[in-house]
Amino acid sequence: MRRYFGTDGVRGVANELLTPDFVLRLGRAIAQQLIETTLHHAPRVLIGRDTRRSGAMLETALVSGLCSMGVHATSAGIVPTPAVAYLVREGRYDLGVVISASHNPARDNGVKLIGGDGYKFPDEYEAQIEARLADAPEPFPYPPPDKIGLWQYDERESEQYLLYLLHLMRELTGEREPLRGVHIVVDCANGAASQYAPVILHELGAKVSLYGGEPDGDNINLGCGSTHLETLQRAVLETDADLGVAFDGDADRALFVDEKGDPVDGDAIMTLWAITRHRQKTLNPPIVVATEMSNLGMQRRLEEEGIELRRTKVGDRYVVEAMRATGALIGGEQSGHIIFSERATTGDGLITMLETLALYLYHQQPFSEIAHPFTPYPQKLVTVPVQDKHAWQTHAEIQSLIRQTERMLGTRGRLNIRASGTENAIRVMVEAERMELVNEAIAPLAELIRRVLG
Repeated sequence: MRRYFGTDGVRGVANELLTPDFVLRLGRAIAQQLIETTLHHAPRVLIGRDTRRSGAMLETALVSGLCSMGVHATSAGIVPTPAVAYLVREGRYDLGVVISASHNPARDNGVKLIGGDGYKFPDEYEAQIEARLADAPEPFPYPPPDKIGLWQYDERESEQYLLYLLHLMRELTGEREPLRGVHIVVDCANGAASQYAPVILHELGAKVSLYGGEPDGDNINLGCGSTHLETLQRAVLETDADLGVAFDGDADRALFVDEKGDPVDGDAIMTLWAITRHRQKTLNPPIVVATEMSNLGMQRRLEEEGIELRRTKVGDRYVVEAMRATGALIGGEQSGHIIFSERATTGDGLITMLETLALYLYHQQPFSEIAHPFTPYPQKLVTVPVQDKHAWQTHAEIQSLIRQTERMLGTRGRLNIRASGTENAIRVMVEAERMELVNEAIAPLAELIRRVLG
């Protein structure tokens, strides 16, 4: 079991796990890994971060570790995670690094790695970096002064990403200002989208009401963004907008609200997009990739249209792997982390926003009339904080209750239980024909886990 790397890089509380000393050592280990696998030139790394107070501190430490070993580092500043994935590939960097804890509170931060192809760094490379960290506090010698890597800040990197997004929407619609006359509420979670989403929408002609767009280092995800959709729901109704969109802290996901204030999740967007493309005869292959958490109602609706739903374990890396294996054009999660393989190598909240707005323009109907393409089965997800998030797998009493719950649900529903990839927590999900059955199944199990492992 890996000590530092989870499903989305290294994540923890700033100045606890993620101290400058640790991140400097991590930078040196990453550099050594790159040097050994990049044979014909000094490795080049692109770094981006979100708006957390600790971001600049940790970036400085990371740059010191990388450059001390002879790796060249370029800082793009505050950018969405998917911007780094795009820019690494376009700029022929050997690695991208994002300093962010995504939807987590401001006290947390993280370091996630993106390969030169724009996809997440392979597990085996992360394991080798972990091994280097474990060897010794100073596992490798420093090179001579003339071999120290160079650092630069290049604001053109973020501008290139912005121009790509504008070109994408204009290509999708054939118009320079396709959103003229459309009123959109945007909640940027006081995160990385704050400098991008309002600019893009204004440039495309939209009327924009902005919320959560004034980051101060401590307010990222605080009562706003995709984890607090009630802020967006209220704002859409108060401003009489056509629809609303909310991002998380690093803008790799987006959720929506229709003009009536009703939420629209990732399952709904994927279903609408897939059905529209299938009817246009441009969904080839007719496959959508989603996780075990996606609603059974989504699966039934796609099947009615002749579209197959492939399920994976929870985690966007598993979705991407299945998409690459099948050639699927769309995949993602309920949370709004959606991958459009024709556009990006990873989930991109801004691309999700633009693709959804293109659907809205194409259908020429109120958003509420297109954004709910299936009737969802009642579903509940409970996150239980625990001391050891893996202990449930061998705990006899928990395993016994899991078996009892599965027998009770039978063919009327399903149970999914897993360790969180980003927190010390266990996530329990139950989906069933009736909410009464969901509650009957989930409450005892969540309470037992809380009692014995919390």
